[in-house]
Amino acid sequence: MEKGAGKKHLKKIVILLLVVGFIAAYKVFNLGQYLTLSYIKASQEKFSLLYAEHQILVIAGYMVIYILVTSLSLPGATVMTLVGGALFGLWAGTVMVSFASTIGATLACFVSRFLLRDWVQATFGDRLKTINEGIEREGKFYLFTLRLIPAFPFFVINLVMGLTKMPLRTYYWVSQLGMLPATIVYVNAGKELARIQSLSGILSPRLI
Repeated sequence: MEKGAGKKHLKKIVILLLVVGFIAAYKVFNLGQYLTLSYIKASQEKFSLLYAEHQILVIAGYMVIYILVTSLSLPGATVMTLVGGALFGLWAGTVMVSFASTIGATLACFVSRFLLRDWVQATFGDRLKTINEGIEREGKFYLFTLRLIPAFPFFVINLVMGLTKMPLRTYYWVSQLGMLPATIVYVNAGKELARIQSLSGILSPRLI
């Protein structure tokens, strides 16, 4: 029993070090500069030429970067979604963004659960009993509503839901369905990337 607990503890340390390492590299090498609206607008032609010459490589790279950004809760998911629309068009872009964002969200949920849930449940178990029961009864509808009408930031939902007992399989498909309408809107806006002046202007009628 102690051996199993020791292995789990070691896995937690390894995952935590990986997460911290990726986030530290993001900060140290200022990788956030490549996930800004101004950068992708300035580089749109270069990206388009690269995609024309190396389609599979660009698609694979795009998916990996998107999954990393969302799973590590880094800023840039909105910009990545716009890039998907600009490079791949509405339908192909929607498919790629939908799967990449949902996989990343599920990984973030898993990491939160693996690292924190045991401690949170042990510390606040009695106070969380009602919440856990509510999630078991109406968790799918609750999560779907949060995804459909994003009242909370993307990463907050991933982290908080990781502390619940909702199965990851359920979390995945409910998230994918709930995020799909917004994904379509943002990917479609990405097709008009040159006309977007700020992220706050994405939902303007002329871009939707």
